[in-house]
Amino acid sequence: MTHVSRMPGHLIRRLHQISTHVFMTRTREAGFDLTPVQFAALDAIRESPGIDQAGLADAVAKDRATIGAVADRLEQKGLVSRKVNAQDKRARILALTDEGEALVAALKPLVEELQTDILPGLDETEYQLFVELAAKAARTAGSVG
Repeated sequence: MTHVSRMPGHLIRRLHQISTHVFMTRTREAGFDLTPVQFAALDAIRESPGIDQAGLADAVAKDRATIGAVADRLEQKGLVSRKVNAQDKRARILALTDEGEALVAALKPLVEELQTDILPGLDETEYQLFVELAAKAARTAGSVG
């Protein structure tokens, strides 16, 4: 390994590439047309009924402009509905459509199953340790900014 290939930033970028590739390949093979961010948004909406776009941006760690574009695409696909918030006319409340609910329900087991494929070569103990350490680093980084 080269010096740079042992740096956390490089490894995180490489794992992101692998994660996205595995997700896209496996979901397309199963007949789904969704990006990882779109799935994360649908799952967050399902977990938090009545969430608005700002809350969704926080939930999936994306900026508001990106989430606006993701919500647009999901609405175009018929998976999400958006309504103006009665208390704040600038805010949009998001909800899954029946089609969105069915898609998340069908896709969630596949997404859970492919997680170990994202980290090949790790045994169960190493996998769990990786998840714990990555979650800790993400939490800490989120509170520093």
